[in-house]
Amino acid sequence: MGGMLKAIERGFVQQEIQNASYEYQKSVDSKEQLVVGVNSFTVDQEQPVPLQKIDPELERRQVERLRAFRARRDQVKAEAAVRKVADVARQGGNLMPVIIDAVEANATVGEICDSMRQVFGEYKEVMVV
Repeated sequence: MGGMLKAIERGFVQQEIQNASYEYQKSVDSKEQLVVGVNSFTVDQEQPVPLQKIDPELERRQVERLRAFRARRDQVKAEAAVRKVADVARQGGNLMPVIIDAVEANATVGEICDSMRQVFGEYKEVMVV
Protein backbone atom coordinates (compact mmCIF):
# COMPACT_ATOMS: atom_id res chain seq x y z
CA MET A 1 0.00 0.00 0.00
CA GLY A 2 2.98 2.31 0.28
CA GLY A 3 3.40 2.42 4.04
CA MET A 4 1.33 2.96 7.13
CA LEU A 5 0.32 6.52 6.24
CA LYS A 6 -1.17 5.37 2.93
CA ALA A 7 -2.89 2.47 4.70
CA ILE A 8 -4.47 4.89 7.18
CA GLU A 9 -5.50 7.33 4.44
CA ARG A 10 -7.18 4.51 2.49
CA GLY A 11 -9.06 3.35 5.57
CA PHE A 12 -7.32 -0.03 5.69
CA VAL A 13 -6.31 0.20 9.35
CA GLN A 14 -9.76 1.34 10.46
CA GLN A 15 -11.35 -1.44 8.41
CA GLU A 16 -9.08 -4.02 10.07
CA ILE A 17 -10.00 -2.69 13.52
CA GLN A 18 -13.70 -2.82 12.64
CA ASN A 19 -13.39 -6.36 11.28
CA ALA A 20 -11.56 -7.51 14.41
CA SER A 21 -14.21 -5.86 16.60
CA TYR A 22 -16.99 -7.56 14.65
CA GLU A 23 -15.33 -10.98 14.91
CA TYR A 24 -14.75 -10.51 18.63
CA GLN A 25 -18.37 -9.50 19.21
CA LYS A 26 -19.56 -12.56 17.25
CA SER A 27 -17.42 -14.79 19.48
CA VAL A 28 -18.87 -13.14 22.61
CA ASP A 29 -22.43 -13.48 21.31
CA SER A 30 -21.91 -17.17 20.50
CA LYS A 31 -20.25 -17.69 23.92
CA GLU A 32 -17.10 -18.91 22.20
CA GLN A 33 -15.41 -16.05 24.11
CA LEU A 34 -16.59 -15.85 27.73
CA VAL A 35 -16.81 -12.44 29.37
CA VAL A 36 -17.67 -12.42 33.06
CA GLY A 37 -20.80 -10.40 33.70
CA VAL A 38 -21.63 -10.11 30.01
CA ASN A 39 -22.27 -13.61 28.67
CA SER A 40 -21.27 -15.72 31.67
CA PHE A 41 -21.60 -15.47 35.44
CA THR A 42 -24.31 -12.85 35.10
CA VAL A 43 -26.70 -11.86 37.88
CA ASP A 44 -30.43 -12.39 37.53
CA GLN A 45 -31.40 -9.11 39.08
CA GLU A 46 -29.36 -5.97 38.50
CA GLN A 47 -28.87 -3.61 41.41
CA PRO A 48 -29.38 0.01 40.44
CA VAL A 49 -26.20 2.05 40.38
CA PRO A 50 -26.55 5.16 42.52
CA LEU A 51 -26.06 8.31 40.47
CA GLN A 52 -23.71 10.95 41.72
CA LYS A 53 -25.41 14.30 41.98
CA ILE A 54 -23.26 17.41 41.90
CA ASP A 55 -24.43 20.36 43.94
CA PRO A 56 -24.91 23.38 41.61
CA GLU A 57 -23.29 25.49 44.31
CA LEU A 58 -20.04 23.56 43.79
CA GLU A 59 -20.08 24.44 40.09
CA ARG A 60 -20.70 28.11 40.87
CA ARG A 61 -17.81 28.16 43.36
CA GLN A 62 -15.46 26.43 40.92
CA VAL A 63 -16.29 28.96 38.17
CA GLU A 64 -15.62 31.75 40.64
CA ARG A 65 -12.27 30.18 41.63
CA LEU A 66 -11.30 30.02 37.95
CA ARG A 67 -12.23 33.69 37.43
CA ALA A 68 -10.20 34.69 40.49
CA PHE A 69 -7.24 32.58 39.31
CA ARG A 70 -7.29 34.27 35.91
CA ALA A 71 -7.59 37.72 37.52
CA ARG A 72 -4.47 37.11 39.70
CA ARG A 73 -2.18 35.85 36.96
CA ASP A 74 -0.04 37.82 34.54
CA GLN A 75 -2.46 37.77 31.61
CA VAL A 76 0.10 38.87 29.01
CA LYS A 77 2.52 36.13 30.05
CA ALA A 78 -0.21 33.44 30.04
CA GLU A 79 -1.54 34.47 26.62
CA ALA A 80 1.99 34.58 25.16
CA ALA A 81 2.68 31.09 26.49
CA VAL A 82 -0.56 29.74 24.96
CA ARG A 83 0.30 31.36 21.61
CA LYS A 84 3.73 29.70 21.79
CA VAL A 85 2.02 26.30 22.21
CA ALA A 86 0.01 26.95 19.05
CA ASP A 87 3.10 28.16 17.15
CA VAL A 88 5.14 25.08 18.05
CA ALA A 89 2.17 22.85 17.19
CA ARG A 90 1.96 24.46 13.72
CA GLN A 91 5.70 23.90 13.23
CA GLY A 92 5.47 20.27 14.30
CA GLY A 93 7.91 20.79 17.16
CA ASN A 94 8.16 19.23 20.60
CA LEU A 95 5.11 20.44 22.50
CA MET A 96 6.07 19.23 25.97
CA PRO A 97 8.48 22.07 26.88
CA VAL A 98 6.08 24.80 25.75
CA ILE A 99 3.13 23.13 27.49
CA ILE A 100 5.16 23.08 30.71
CA ASP A 101 6.02 26.76 30.18
CA ALA A 102 2.33 27.55 29.64
CA VAL A 103 1.36 25.76 32.86
CA GLU A 104 4.10 27.64 34.73
CA ALA A 105 2.69 30.88 33.24
CA ASN A 106 -0.66 29.92 34.81
CA ALA A 107 -2.45 29.11 31.57
CA THR A 108 -5.35 26.76 32.18
CA VAL A 109 -5.61 23.25 30.76
CA GLY A 110 -8.61 24.43 28.74
CA GLU A 111 -6.67 27.32 27.21
CA ILE A 112 -3.74 25.07 26.31
CA CYS A 113 -6.02 22.43 24.78
CA ASP A 114 -8.00 25.06 22.85
CA SER A 115 -4.77 26.35 21.28
CA MET A 116 -3.88 22.83 20.12
CA ARG A 117 -7.43 22.19 18.88
CA GLN A 118 -7.12 25.29 16.69
CA VAL A 119 -4.05 23.76 15.06
CA PHE A 120 -4.86 20.04 15.03
CA GLY A 121 -8.66 20.05 15.11
CA GLU A 122 -10.58 17.27 16.83
CA TYR A 123 -10.51 13.59 15.95
CA LYS A 124 -13.63 12.34 14.23
CA GLU A 125 -13.79 8.60 13.74
CA VAL A 126 -14.37 7.59 10.14
CA MET A 127 -16.54 4.52 9.69
CA VAL A 128 -15.37 2.31 6.87
CA VAL A 129 -17.94 -0.12 5.56
